[in-house]
Amino acid sequence: MQEQTLQLEHQAKLKEYEAAVEQLKGEQIRAQAEERRKTLSEETRQHQAQLLNEENLRKQEESVQKQEALRRATVEREMELRHKNEMLRVEAEARARAKAERDNADITREQIRLKAAEHRQTILESIRTAGTVFGEGFHAFVTDWDKVTATVAGLTLLAAGIYSAKNATLAIGRYVETRLGKPSLVRETSRITLLELLRHPVQVSRRLLSKPQDALEGVVLSPSLEARVRDIAIATRNTKKNRSLYRNILMYGPPGTGKTLFARKLALHSGMDYAIMTGGDVTPMGRDGVTAMHKVFDWASTSRRGLLLFVDEADAFLRKRATEKISEDLRATLNAFLHRTGQHSSKFMLVLATNQPEQLDWAINDRIGEMVRFDLPQREERERLVRMYFDKYVLKPATEGKQ
Repeated sequence: MQEQTLQLEHQAKLKEYEAAVEQLKGEQIRAQAEERRKTLSEETRQHQAQLLNEENLRKQEESVQKQEALRRATVEREMELRHKNEMLRVEAEARARAKAERDNADITREQIRLKAAEHRQTILESIRTAGTVFGEGFHAFVTDWDKVTATVAGLTLLAAGIYSAKNATLAIGRYVETRLGKPSLVRETSRITLLELLRHPVQVSRRLLSKPQDALEGVVLSPSLEARVRDIAIATRNTKKNRSLYRNILMYGPPGTGKTLFARKLALHSGMDYAIMTGGDVTPMGRDGVTAMHKVFDWASTSRRGLLLFVDEADAFLRKRATEKISEDLRATLNAFLHRTGQHSSKFMLVLATNQPEQLDWAINDRIGEMVRFDLPQREERERLVRMYFDKYVLKPATEGKQ
């Protein structure tokens, strides 16, 4: 009986506890609902405030835009009124000036007429005065034959002096150019100029005092070609000593076979100056080629030691006139060259070099006294070249302590 009572009490307390738990859950649900209601209310209030703020900003922007549009309209209206007022002012001034000119037209015409009359009278008086003075002077001059004779003699002497001074200046200029300058076609020369003497006096003195070199020093050729060019060098040296006429030479063969080097050595061996020009420089000169060619030969003829004129790539402007299509300027330059080389000279020696001798004009053959073919070096000559340059640029500097 007592146990049942305890169980009933226990069940009653359990039910009270469950009721309390249910009550707490209900209160929590009500609290959460209240919290959600408050949050939603706050969000609604903030959203309404944001909408109100955006509406205020939009109204402010519209107000600013309206004010800006009103300001622009006011400025445009003001500028339009100013422009109209300015146009009215200019129009009024123009009308006033036109009215004043119409009112003063008679006065203006009278002033112009008076000025023209005064100017005409002044000119007439000047003409009368000048005519009187000139007439009296001319009459006095004509009646005095001593003055006439002196005047004619003075004018004659003045004209002769001007003409003589002009020609003398041209002659002096040509003399200075041929003696002291170097023609534009000459690329390289051993001839000493006054400018070079002033710039390098020591080197020029050494060149003048140096002894003639061997014509084949530093030149490697085949034995047969070496013997032939040595004979040419000896003959040229003897020609220089005997002041005879030089024989012109044509050297032909592939490039790089020693034609230019031998020409330099030949000039130094014979005690002559040398000058090197190339045919490729003549063609672009056009109508100036004839003058430049004459300047080269005039300059070569003034050398006291004799000049060896070496023309490299001679076929560039000495082509056949009959078969080749060449311009009139180049044809005139070729004719000038043939004219200046028509006879052998004791002043200069002509040495031509070409890779294609068959393209030269037939008249060139009459100017040539010797033709020499330079072939490519064979194995023996190549070995000699290698040994020579090895000794010159490797062995000798090493033995002398040069770096």
